[in-house]
Amino acid sequence: MKIRLPRKEKPPVNDPDSYLKKEVAGGSLDVGPEGTIALDSEEDISKSQKKYMGKKEIWMYALAAGGQGMIYAIMSSYISEFYLNVAMLPPMFVLFLMLLARLWDAVNDPLCGGIVDKLNPKGGKFRPYVLYTPIPVAILTFFMFFVPKGISTNNLMIYSAVIYTLWGMIYTISDVPFWSMPNAMTPNASERGKTISIARTINGVGSALPIVLYMLLSMILPKLTSKTGVEFDKIQYMVIALICAILGSIIFLTSYFTTKERVVVPRPAKRDKSEPSPLKLLFTCKPLMLVVAMGVLASGRYLVQVAAIHVARYSFYIGPALSGLSDIAINEALASSRATIATIFQVCSAVGMFGAMLFLPKLYRKYNYKQIVIVTCLAGFVASVAMTIVGWFSTFWACIPFIIISSIPLGVINVTSYAMIGDALDYMEWKTGRRETALGSSTQSFINKLGNALATSFIVVTYLIFSIDPAAIVASAGAINPLDMPKNVRFGMFTLVSLLPGVSMLLCTIPVFFYDLVGKKKNQVLSELAKQREERGMVIQEQ
Repeated sequence: MKIRLPRKEKPPVNDPDSYLKKEVAGGSLDVGPEGTIALDSEEDISKSQKKYMGKKEIWMYALAAGGQGMIYAIMSSYISEFYLNVAMLPPMFVLFLMLLARLWDAVNDPLCGGIVDKLNPKGGKFRPYVLYTPIPVAILTFFMFFVPKGISTNNLMIYSAVIYTLWGMIYTISDVPFWSMPNAMTPNASERGKTISIARTINGVGSALPIVLYMLLSMILPKLTSKTGVEFDKIQYMVIALICAILGSIIFLTSYFTTKERVVVPRPAKRDKSEPSPLKLLFTCKPLMLVVAMGVLASGRYLVQVAAIHVARYSFYIGPALSGLSDIAINEALASSRATIATIFQVCSAVGMFGAMLFLPKLYRKYNYKQIVIVTCLAGFVASVAMTIVGWFSTFWACIPFIIISSIPLGVINVTSYAMIGDALDYMEWKTGRRETALGSSTQSFINKLGNALATSFIVVTYLIFSIDPAAIVASAGAINPLDMPKNVRFGMFTLVSLLPGVSMLLCTIPVFFYDLVGKKKNQVLSELAKQREERGMVIQEQ
């Protein structure tokens, strides 16, 4: 049942923050004589506000995020490898496909967010999209990793462009409402941040499934099929895509039945012409634009995971000596080495990323988002430089600890950016009286896809710089052997997972230095926003 906030809870004019705080545990906040919080306190007052969500709802939402992670990871981690080394598409085509698709996303993502903000479908503002999008996303995910038999290169390029673009559009319709839901599930900023933190962590766990499947299938499939080389890779990726698409979609769908939208922000029936448009609100919201800039500059962080399979294919070899082996044995050894190296990179990356995610709730209690992002990104930069030097000039194994440390910012930004966007939308609503939740959340969807596209573009550009032609190599040598690659090619590929992500981490700290929605200012926004919402008659549902 929807209820209005009790009249007796209306905040006094001279003390609006009294509504936000009745009990303070441990005396950690600056409490006034009437049990109120001083607005000049640096402590986040939302941490002691009323909570609306139960543990079951939070974890079921997080579980659905894990299902989504399974689907997105197969695309983000392997699409460049599949297009270049399995489908054998021309590198220049792959580069243009990634960039043009992201230009379309620059239009499509905000458009989707704006439509979601305007519509109020039956069943909730955001939840219905979770119900209707999983099936088409699953189908497109499978066909994205399927090469029709006997298709020409030109037709394959058309086929790939259509499937990839459609996948991005449908995924956006699913992704934007899903990650907008925490804003509607609770009005409590701290509870929203906790929900996002847990959900992003489980999303990361789900994203490990394609990696695990790649490793397992590399060992199992050779016993089930006589296919080798590219034909073997086609089967491997098709099976991974099928499993991730079906399992991930089913798990994602459960959030429709296990979550509840409680916050309903009234929207005017018709916008006055003198009022700014939703897009203008978006672009003039300084905290939001700083988060967007941070995300774009941090795009290189995706390379640690996305480029790992390329490094495994072209930079390093782990296994028995190849001289004297049959062609079949050489292919098996190279496939095993490729799977092992890629898995090592992915596991080390996961340790750093998930470790950071698990500790974030504790860090949030002591430090603000700005401090956490800047410190971890600078540490990631230092570790990346060290990995470049030690890992290449010493041994592959020596770079393992630095991979872990350099991956910490991945977990921090993947979680904290969503929480920062939520705070930025609070700021927008506080300053303008309007909250474009889905439109604001669509910026994160765009950043994620742009970051992945830029990471893939860096990889493709590396292929072009060093004139790497996978089809020609396979045609002449029968297999891609990293030991036969020139040293500059091997090192160039290695920098994709070492030096370039570090530079990206350093650059992304620049806009964060100007992000000031922390401490006293954030408390002022939260306190005054609660009063504004009460006066506007905002509706909230009890748990």
